[in-house]
Parts: sequence; structure tokens; C-alpha cells
Amino acid sequence: MISTATFEVFPSVDIVDGIAMTSNSAIRLTRGESTTLRRPLGTPAEVALAWQNAGANWIHVVDLDAASGRGSNSHLIAEVIDTVDINVQVCGGIRNEEILRRVLATGCQRVNLGTAVLENADWCARAIAEYGDKIAIALDVRSTPEGYQLATHGWNVSKGDLWDVLERLERQGCQRYVVTDVERGGMMSSPNFTLLNEVSAKTPSPVIAGGGVSSLNDFGVLAGMPGIEGAILGQALHIGRVSLEDALAVTRSAVAATASARG
Repeated sequence: MISTATFEVFPSVDIVDGIAMTSNSAIRLTRGESTTLRRPLGTPAEVALAWQNAGANWIHVVDLDAASGRGSNSHLIAEVIDTVDINVQVCGGIRNEEILRRVLATGCQRVNLGTAVLENADWCARAIAEYGDKIAIALDVRSTPEGYQLATHGWNVSKGDLWDVLERLERQGCQRYVVTDVERGGMMSSPNFTLLNEVSAKTPSPVIAGGGVSSLNDFGVLAGMPGIEGAILGQALHIGRVSLEDALAVTRSAVAATASARG
């Protein structure tokens, strides 16, 4: 487990059908639920620029069409990167070398691999070895009677024991994880702090909390947890429940307080 000197807030840009949408409606639409749930925020570039103007150092772009096998929004991701002057992390449907190269060609600083960890494990290992810190592994986790299982294909399929996969990734040299309890992503029910603690206890690599942040208090807790490098902020930001400016201020204060307490 590591201690992090900084804590990053990753405001998300969730893309469905070429539109940036609130996280909850985007997730539910890609699961085949009613299109009346559509809650657009604007074009992906417009939304990303708004997060930059609010003070973000990173943006988390989710191509939910690619994640669910409905298409690709790589051209819109390239527009986002051309529009902003900050770091961009991209996830969704990156399952082979061709797609990875296409996404990296947009100029993003980092990509998250998820489904490929289970379905294309040998290639995933080669990608980790070749691209190093440009690769983070998304561990999308669902609690089941058999224990923690990884969810794939836009969270629609559950397979693969979390701890077995994490052990393999550690041997392969993974440098960063994005951990999400899929029952909490977009639901604003607070992150699964227990899950995050359990994962960070088993790896020296930094962990990013991937979903469920619903309040400034959540950010205060996360920023004080050893091994937790940052958190993705989606639905709570998209509907105005948490402002990005306040989230950044709270995390800066929490990091400073934790550093002071540790001496």
C-alpha cells in the first residue's frame, strides 16, 4: 500500500450516441433501458471545456457506445483532446491493439482497459509491458454469492474472480487501477470504501475510485485513504449536487490534513 501526496478529481464526460450525458442515464441507456432517460449535457468537447474551466487537471472520458459494442466515438474524443489543455483518461471498448492504438492516437494521456483483462489477457499483459503508465486497469466489480466478480461489456456480464485477476495483473506489472463497485456507479450511494481498502491493501500501485461519489464528505474520506490516488466524479457533478470547485477544495484540504497528521 502506498501513500499519495496528491489526490486528483476526474470529472467524467460520458458519451452515448455522440452526446455527453449524465452518468446515470448514460449507463442505463447502454443497458437497453428507456430512451426517455436521456439527460444530455452538451457536446463532449463543450462539457470537457467546462470541467477544465472549473479547475480540473484531468478529465475522464467514457465511450459507452464502444463499451457496450454499439459503435465508437473516437473522433469525438479527439475533439475533446484538441479542445482542452489538461490530461485526458479514456475508457470504453478498448479490447485489442488496433483499438488501443487508435485511442492513443487521439493524444490522450492514459487509457483504461477492462473487458480485455479477461477476454484478451495475453494481449493485455503485452500492453502493460509496452505502454507502462499509459495503461490503467479498470476493475469493475460486482458482489455475488461467490464473492467479488469482475463485470465486463459495459457492466452487463459478470465473470472472473477479482482477487485471481488482481494477482495476475500484479505479476504483469500493472501500474494503476480504477476500481468501481458497479452497483454504485452513477447511483450516488457513496463509493464502496471497504472494496477500495481491500484492493489497495493488495497492491503497491495507486488506486482511483471509479464511481458512487455522492458528496463532499465522500471526497474527504477518499483523499485520506492510503493508496487512493483520486476519484472519478460523474452523476453528482452532472446534476449539480457537487460542484467541481468544491470537490477540488475539499480534497486539497484533506490531503494537507492527512500529510500533517502523518508528520
